[in-house]
Amino acid sequence: MNSRSAIGIKAAAAVLVLAFAGMAMAAGDTPQIKQKEGIGNYLTDGKGMTLYYFKNDQKDKNSCSGPCLEKWPIYHGDQVTAPRGSDAREFGELTRADGRKQSTFKGWPLYYFTGDKAPGDTNGQGVKDVWFIINPTKVVVCD
Repeated sequence: MNSRSAIGIKAAAAVLVLAFAGMAMAAGDTPQIKQKEGIGNYLTDGKGMTLYYFKNDQKDKNSCSGPCLEKWPIYHGDQVTAPRGSDAREFGELTRADGRKQSTFKGWPLYYFTGDKAPGDTNGQGVKDVWFIINPTKVVVCD
């Protein structure tokens, strides 16, 4: 490889590093409250992807780990801004046993469902009677 190619590759790598760093700094998210017939109100991330809670979790403590996370990835926004119609104090964050951060709503750790492919999909609702959408007006605080 000649020095001109090496310099070009290093420059491209530097641009990518700066781009990703900028994305990380701007990793805030403003969840949305959407509505769907048969579902009612539900919480999504800023891109419209549905957020879920796991009935087996506890307040500020997750119980979905390992293979569970393959179907139910965690949701985390570095700086979550409460959507209109909700209170910023309802949103929080926890540190999981694996050291990763996870956003919460009223104490419930938040997850995505890999079966949702597009904004507005709610395919995880009611799965195994333990996975549910977050209805911001009805969900109660974890016990």
